[in-house]
Amino acid sequence: MTDWDDVRYFLTVAREGSVRAAAERLGVNHATVLRRIAQFEERLGVQIFEKLPSGYRLTAAGEEVLEFADQMEASSRLLETRVFGRDQHARGLLRVTLPPFLAAHLLMPDFADFARLHPDIEMEILSSGEVANLTNRDADVAIRIVVNRRALPLNLHGLMGPQLFGGVYMSRSLLAAWRAGASGPVRPIVIGDHGTPDWASKGEVGATGVPFRTPDAEAQIAAAQQGIGMTTLPCFVGDADPLLVRAPGADLHMGGTLWLLTQGETRKTKRVRLFTEFVARRLAAYAPLLAGRSIPND
Repeated sequence: MTDWDDVRYFLTVAREGSVRAAAERLGVNHATVLRRIAQFEERLGVQIFEKLPSGYRLTAAGEEVLEFADQMEASSRLLETRVFGRDQHARGLLRVTLPPFLAAHLLMPDFADFARLHPDIEMEILSSGEVANLTNRDADVAIRIVVNRRALPLNLHGLMGPQLFGGVYMSRSLLAAWRAGASGPVRPIVIGDHGTPDWASKGEVGATGVPFRTPDAEAQIAAAQQGIGMTTLPCFVGDADPLLVRAPGADLHMGGTLWLLTQGETRKTKRVRLFTEFVARRLAAYAPLLAGRSIPND
């Protein structure tokens, strides 16, 4: 009888192409992966990998095993989601993935309220720029900014939320200095290695000089607060910051629509239903803030 763990090790090596990469993915040491693969080959009575200088390559027998292993993995996931979907207790682990900006600058107080209402639900907030795979159960609920609705995977259940707008922001002190005739440059603050963005030359102020580059979103906000220049931010971030103000004459731009996403049987569990209903209500209340209508432009 085949051990599912052996199949899992086999699939990981087949997909990663090397024992070392598979060990890192599985969180085990190199020797453990070698032992499990050898054990699997002994049980099957065939060699499933060929060791090459570039890594591990499937043999013809291994290719056949891979087909059945993929089917086993799919069946295992289906079983997990169906059993998970029948869990109607407001307890257990709830994993939520969302962009860092939304977690840190908008929804963390709401997550705290939900945690207080349901103390038996163990919440895990995965705040990352990476897109979690709900089909693989990397998370139970995803809160995503979606630009094109057609790009949403068909196997996900989606609940559409408010639209998200952004604007161009600078420090209040920098704007006051500019209005007073200061001669220093108002630099465009950008993330990444792209050139000077289009918004930098629009509006009454207009950024000049070379861009000031920052490694992440929080550093971008800090740079704007320090009066280095101006940058684009979601309205719910820029409007709520007392040190920042919208750059005069710069238009708002739509950044996408917020969606609450779940997968298959997972959405039927009580803790997932409670959470999505709770957050949907909070997001609806935030619609003016998200659209940049809650604070008038200075």
